Amino acid sequence: MTINKSFTLFFLGCFFSFLSGIAQKKISYPKNEFRAVWIATVVNIDWPKNNIDPIEKQKNDFLEILDTYKKLNYNAVIVQIRSVGDAFYPSELAPWSRYLTGKEGVPPKPYYDTLQWMITQAHARGFEFHAWLNPYRATFDLKTENLSPNHDLFKHPDWMIKYGGKYYYNPALPEVQNHLIKIVEEVVKNYDIDAIHFDDYFYPYTISGEKFDDSLSYEKYGNGLSLADWRRSNVSNFVKNISTTIKNCKPWVQFGISPFGVWRNKSVDPKGSDTQSGQTNYDDLYADPVAWMDNNWIDYILPQLYWSLDHPKASYSKLLKWWSENSKNTAIYIGNSTYKIRNDGDKSWDFAAEIPNQIDFTRTFSNVQGNAFFSAKWFINKNLDIAQFVSENQYKYPALPLAVPHLKQIVIDTPILNAIAKDSTTCDFTIQNPLNTKVRYVVVYAAKNKTQLNSNDPSQIVDKVTFDTQSGCIFVTVPTKKIGENTSCGITFIDFYGNESTCTAIDLPTENKIK
Repeated sequence: MTINKSFTLFFLGCFFSFLSGIAQKKISYPKNEFRAVWIATVVNIDWPKNNIDPIEKQKNDFLEILDTYKKLNYNAVIVQIRSVGDAFYPSELAPWSRYLTGKEGVPPKPYYDTLQWMITQAHARGFEFHAWLNPYRATFDLKTENLSPNHDLFKHPDWMIKYGGKYYYNPALPEVQNHLIKIVEEVVKNYDIDAIHFDDYFYPYTISGEKFDDSLSYEKYGNGLSLADWRRSNVSNFVKNISTTIKNCKPWVQFGISPFGVWRNKSVDPKGSDTQSGQTNYDDLYADPVAWMDNNWIDYILPQLYWSLDHPKASYSKLLKWWSENSKNTAIYIGNSTYKIRNDGDKSWDFAAEIPNQIDFTRTFSNVQGNAFFSAKWFINKNLDIAQFVSENQYKYPALPLAVPHLKQIVIDTPILNAIAKDSTTCDFTIQNPLNTKVRYVVVYAAKNKTQLNSNDPSQIVDKVTFDTQSGCIFVTVPTKKIGENTSCGITFIDFYGNESTCTAIDLPTENKIK
């Protein structure tokens, strides 16, 4: 199946009537854009492919994901490191995950700090690493014999509520909130992550005929609130305290949440979206993303709009417009459902144009700065025609994520080069260590000559790279073939907050010449 470009443009034109003053003309190739993929580990959705795989295979499979999405010009990975009261890292607060090692509580053999290794590999390829945790889900089923003796279900059974074939932490208990905050704090303190990420699991999705029995907690802590307002207050207080904890530890680490795509239906609340969703954030999950944004508790919002553009009950186009108009104080990205491609009852997903059209439509809203896709395996040896089309069109060139609103600042330092060496294999840059900036990456641009060098042109991005530091200098190497026949390069810094410095332009030496 092929994708017709003229159809894409026609389709977009049909939606211009939806656009408000917040929208802008579509930019074909934005230089700044968030392009992320979720890597789900629960029940081995994406990685590891099997929880009894040897360590070497696990590592190779993870690198395959990174390398695939690097080639597709993505720039962020959202990796699930805690899904059911467990951990993909050595923790004093949770057992090793059985989805990693085959048996909960058993470390990898041969031992390695899985999270540290993943972060290092992701940064080496220029990816932001967003550490994804499910705070409230304690188990994935009721098979307690599969749990470690150190699982919280055994250590603190009074924290748990059984519901829908799973156990959940009771969000109302102060001791639960304190415990979950410590878990986040442990990750932020011990690991060089770019963000803490929560998805849509707060209070569990409603199951007909079942009751989430927090009646004793409500009786003790309800304080005169309605049950719904009290539950929302529990979640909001938790979000607020997580935000404070992160920023107190490392102010550059982002806090992002990816809520269910519908806040409220307009039929219930005139402020809601023109949708007929069976469940909503506000009324069923007791999560209020609007309040989180109003109070500056999160750095980015990433609503999961897992429907087709013209879905009759919850259309991507209407919801995107709603989130664009109702989001503030945060960066806004949109979650897209690659898992539905040729795999859904909505036959819109049988058309190869659906995801490319969603990306194009997203770009028509000036305050929406990118997309994330669930999940990684759907472009790993699957749907290659669509992956290839996106990489040749929507994602033809690399892009850099913008710093989120709370973290925007001027990078005082600009790169000062001490030396350049070029041969047929590599081009090596030696850069003075900046005095005022904590640098995460160096970005290298290339053009035919200095007059044509433009660091706002994504087609000139050669690479975004980590670096070695020795004797007060930064050493950066890029393959010569990436620079090609270009004779000039530009160098910028990216700080830990995601801000980019002014570009330093340089003439490249001829091969084997050092200057």
